[in-house]
Amino acid sequence: MADAEILTLTGTVERSTLGLGAWSLITPEQTYEIDQASAPEGLLAAQQPVAVKGRLRPDVMTTAMIGPVIEVLSFQLT
Repeated sequence: MADAEILTLTGTVERSTLGLGAWSLITPEQTYEIDQASAPEGLLAAQQPVAVKGRLRPDVMTTAMIGPVIEVLSFQLT
């Protein structure tokens, strides 16, 4: 997925209890499921406001299915 478009999204990190549990990025437009395998250290904290850079992973499916999966490359607290 190296050629996938890099997105910059701003929202809030939330923990979901759906399925086996998942982390999401809630933006004003949409909810994204954070790919936990690639999440940078410090990102996964509930109610944390962030701006993330990442790419959508349409090739990845999850049990929670709460939104498109995003592979986070970097983030910044907002």
